Amino acid sequence: MLSGTSHLVTYLNFFTRIVDYCYNNQMKDSIAKQLGGSRLGAGRKAGSGKFQEATSVVRIPTSQEPVIKDFLAAYQRKKLSTDLDVVTEFELPVLHSKHIKLPLYSSKVSAGFPSPADDHLEKRLDPSEFLIDQKDATFFVTIQGQSMIDVGLLPNDKAVVDRSRKPKIGDIVLAVIDGEFTIKTLGRKKNGNALLLPANSTGAYSPIEIKEAMQFEVWGVVTGSFRRFAR
Repeated sequence: MLSGTSHLVTYLNFFTRIVDYCYNNQMKDSIAKQLGGSRLGAGRKAGSGKFQEATSVVRIPTSQEPVIKDFLAAYQRKKLSTDLDVVTEFELPVLHSKHIKLPLYSSKVSAGFPSPADDHLEKRLDPSEFLIDQKDATFFVTIQGQSMIDVGLLPNDKAVVDRSRKPKIGDIVLAVIDGEFTIKTLGRKKNGNALLLPANSTGAYSPIEIKEAMQFEVWGVVTGSFRRFAR
């Protein structure tokens, strides 16, 4: 009899454990559903964070958390500053200058200056009229970096910026991001965000995606440029 009772107790204990196991798992599933737990496709997508790449968990002392955050913020600012290739020198055209008409020759020459005796004088060209469409809305910016050298904008060139033009995708524009001015080609991502694209095939500069937290404005469209080779 004692042996039978012992078997019964063992069986009841085993059955109780099974019931507890099933109940606990059911409760876990219920809580997970209520809290939005593990679901296929749930959670932040890989590469969707601030740094646009996969993340990993790193344990640091609580006291050092602000230090790490400040370091990462400074790193992002430095990276953005490099990609911006900031411009800081602005100039306005003289509004009431005397018109200068210089000879423009139609003959094509590989080097040198064509002789007036060649009788190829096409017309006389005013450099201001050639470079400037809207005097009241135009200013000049000095190129200071190399992010746009593939489109012919070299350091110390003067870019002609027209504020009256409405910018469109593909235009070279003067933009301001968080108070910093830069000249880039205006583009757009598939998600609709604006892109500022460099023109430097070395890969030294990265495209800048305009995020929601950024203060962004296009100040004008670059319509031309000029430079001096000798003084």
